[in-house]
Amino acid sequence: MSASQTSDVPTLLVKIFGKDRPGITAGLFDTLAAYSVDVVDIEQVVTRGRIVLCALVTQPADSGEGELRATVHSWADSLKLQAEILSGTGDNRPRGSGRSHVTVLGHPLTAESTAAIASRITATGGNIDRIFRLAKYPVTAVEFAVSGVETEPLRTELATSASHIGVDVAVVSAGLHRRAQRLVVMDVDSTLIQDEVIELFAAHAGCEAEVAEVTERAMRGELDFEQSLHARVKLLAGLDASVVDKVRSEVRLTPGARTLIRTLKQLGYQVGVVSGGFTQVTDDLQERLGLDFASANTLEIVDGRLTGRVTGEIVDRAGKARLLRRFASEAGVPLAQTVAIGDGANDLDMLNAAGLGVAFNAKPVVREAAHTAVNVPFLDAVLYLLGITREEVEAAGLT
Repeated sequence: MSASQTSDVPTLLVKIFGKDRPGITAGLFDTLAAYSVDVVDIEQVVTRGRIVLCALVTQPADSGEGELRATVHSWADSLKLQAEILSGTGDNRPRGSGRSHVTVLGHPLTAESTAAIASRITATGGNIDRIFRLAKYPVTAVEFAVSGVETEPLRTELATSASHIGVDVAVVSAGLHRRAQRLVVMDVDSTLIQDEVIELFAAHAGCEAEVAEVTERAMRGELDFEQSLHARVKLLAGLDASVVDKVRSEVRLTPGARTLIRTLKQLGYQVGVVSGGFTQVTDDLQERLGLDFASANTLEIVDGRLTGRVTGEIVDRAGKARLLRRFASEAGVPLAQTVAIGDGANDLDMLNAAGLGVAFNAKPVVREAAHTAVNVPFLDAVLYLLGITREEVEAAGLT
């Protein structure tokens, strides 16, 4: 029966709640089947062993409503469940235009922050149609299905208030595209890995503190990236090329990085990295992690030693955005279906060009400009922003 066919017919909302056990759903519908009713809608939730089961059905013919009510209550009593039956007309009211998924990450997720998010949604004219949990570990992640407001104004409202509320919030438009193949492109230093690669090289050259200071200023957007890159690389001149293997062995993946990549790959997504660091490290990461794309700067090596120069086109802020577009074209994925993840000012163009830009434990200037921010130290938390649950990841044996 279509929505238009049920819009004005008498219906009954049958609500069952109590201790969950196998067979409740089958038992309820076996009971209702005796009255030849049609099922209009079903919703079931189980929380900490307690079930809430709602069935919207057409009113039975031949004045059988009273008998149906008595039979359902008798069945529920026999299982020590509670039943409530409400008369009405038609189905749920139509949802408003504009559909979005709002993902909220909390560590922990407090009642206060949940109330604040809900009130912000209401303030935009949005209606919360459904809420369910995506993950309980290592962060609490819940998703709100929202209608009645367009995605962009909702995203703007929640993004500007998320940091004050103390949660991470991502807003994406609903629709089939959410399940389509995507391309995910990440920054490397302090995103895919915990380190700044140039600082690992600098430690072997005895100039780590000097390089780290310049790196920090560049990531905050205080220095031109290309100039700072040349200045830092110059300090590495004379290092033996064998240092490359040492640095590769010192690189530490961010917690959750392997889980993120393995899950995305199993889902058929394509994954790439772009880095202001060096191909001497990203090529190794690409091979180890099975990445589809990788691009970075290249340290020049002559006669077995670093020259203090880089070769080829510089991968800077604008370059990362260009590479995102190039990877998307090669992958056959529309730009709107791309996800970019980064932490520094030189990632901003890429984050803004992507369909979803995620600032990962980022500098304030980046958090304020990105579509959403993730401020927990687990890279696989990004999966929840894509609607992938922790149970799905664990069931696939990918943790």
